[in-house]
Amino acid sequence: MPGGSGGGGGGSRKEAEVRRLLDAAPPVVPVDLLARATARGARLLRLRRTVRLLLWAVLVAAALVFTVWAWTVHPWYAPPAETTPPLEDCGGC
Repeated sequence: MPGGSGGGGGGSRKEAEVRRLLDAAPPVVPVDLLARATARGARLLRLRRTVRLLLWAVLVAAALVFTVWAWTVHPWYAPPAETTPPLEDCGGC
């Protein structure tokens, strides 16, 4: 396999395309691209940090509300019976 291509004569076309891209002049980028990218990255980091902080605050508040509710309601106890069982004649108890 000449040229290291995996099949047929398509490798020379790909190689020519890569050479053309490498020989071309580099693209022109704005001068302030680094400053804008850095500022945008800093904004995204602040936003993510704020969202993470808010989510933790909501989680802690929900845990606190659940704890207070469970402490006052005691959901683990069986509720008292709504009706009393019928009174049976014990025949001289």
